[in-house]
Amino acid sequence: MQELFSRSEELEALRGIGDGLAWDQEVMMPKKGGPLRARQISVLASLSHERLTDPALGELLQELSSDGELNEWDAASVRELKRQYDKGVRLPSDLVRELALTGSLAYEAWVEARQKSDFAAFAPHLEKMLQLKRRQAQCLRNGGTLYDALHDSYEPGMTSAQLDELFAVLRPRLSGLLGRIQESPNQPDRGLLQRPVAVDVQNDFGRSVLSAMGFDWQAGRLDVSPHPFCVGISPLDVRMTTRYSETQLGRAFFGMIHECGHGLYEQGLEAARFGQPVMSSVSLGVHESQSRLWENVIARSRAFWSHWLPKLAERAPNLSDVALDDWVHAVNLVEASYIRVEADEVTYGLHIILRYEIEKALVEGELEVEDLPEVWNDKMEEYLGIRPGNAAEGVLQDTHWSQGLVGYFPTYLLGNVYAAQLHAKAQQDLPDLEQQIATGRMRPLLDWLRQKIHRQGSLYRPVDLISRATGSAPDSKHLLDYLESKYAALYRL
Repeated sequence: MQELFSRSEELEALRGIGDGLAWDQEVMMPKKGGPLRARQISVLASLSHERLTDPALGELLQELSSDGELNEWDAASVRELKRQYDKGVRLPSDLVRELALTGSLAYEAWVEARQKSDFAAFAPHLEKMLQLKRRQAQCLRNGGTLYDALHDSYEPGMTSAQLDELFAVLRPRLSGLLGRIQESPNQPDRGLLQRPVAVDVQNDFGRSVLSAMGFDWQAGRLDVSPHPFCVGISPLDVRMTTRYSETQLGRAFFGMIHECGHGLYEQGLEAARFGQPVMSSVSLGVHESQSRLWENVIARSRAFWSHWLPKLAERAPNLSDVALDDWVHAVNLVEASYIRVEADEVTYGLHIILRYEIEKALVEGELEVEDLPEVWNDKMEEYLGIRPGNAAEGVLQDTHWSQGLVGYFPTYLLGNVYAAQLHAKAQQDLPDLEQQIATGRMRPLLDWLRQKIHRQGSLYRPVDLISRATGSAPDSKHLLDYLESKYAALYRL
């Protein structure tokens, strides 16, 4: 096990270096640094793959896999690293290098194409990335579809057949709720969140909330990037980003809360075990559950704003006349909109289902890149009743495909499902949770999440982890019940 941990710690260090390079590329790197950075990331990916697929590591894993005397933590470390090894040995080194190189260059192309709303400029990069991802999927495929092979890297054990079944339940219920809300005469004041608030005020207020949530600023930082994200280099080095608009307070604030949910998960991994395969986040669906729980269930609640609205108004006097109930209704505005990361709780799931259907069709060869903008716009019109006027607010809005993150999008909606279920259980275990939130005390909830999710690492598979934390298998019922109850009250349905 010591030999295994030594090798695992080296792999983790290489991953952290890569994450640091990627963070720098999106936040600090000068524009002309892109081509060399792409090569650096490609070389690093190749080196990591070489270390991961070392035959000596395979022999070590084989020996330890048959050791029936390992404790559950060590056994889980062997299982997790063997899973990575088994995937790694199926991938040729040249493919790993090319994926890393293409992803880095494609990201730079995406940034420029999005600024100019020019899909044609990005299309060749996306086409090349999809060719590589199909090749990767063919290497990793183990009885399922090509899409399953890619999605399994983000949500182990979850298949597209299961996703289809889940989304078949969610889509009509979400669409039906959206329709009833749109027909309600009790609509919020849309202008409240558009009142100008200086960027430095937004930054200061947001940081004070993140501190109250429990984010450790000695082990993390917040910066600005074109697309908000969080990367955990280690539990002691977590990088978050957001983006600001003086007339769209919610863009930065809820982006901060969302990324902080990810950051708290990363900081909650046990530093003493970090580097061991077991001490890593278990899946992106579970990761997303943390960000969505904090962003939506907590930070859009009346209890939360009963404490924080007066503090915001102290910093932004032009909000001092806003009534609490009006503000809560405004931050829970439901409307069909173009941008996923700024979508409300009800329409967000429809955004994800749209992306899932499109990327699955792209991987399976049922959709060509040249047809993507039209298909995207058609689905937006079908699901949300709106049609993007340009590529920047349509098919170019997300960075994921440029970086090769194909098969990733469903984890966002899985995160909503998990988040609602975790919150329901937290309310049972912490009967005064709402009162705590109303007095600005968010550490008890963080402590509960630390115990149930964060410090468990990858000891259990995602479905088992949620089942153990909540007492029942993941079920969309909790999400649908939560949404129906919350928005029926807000919109008097």
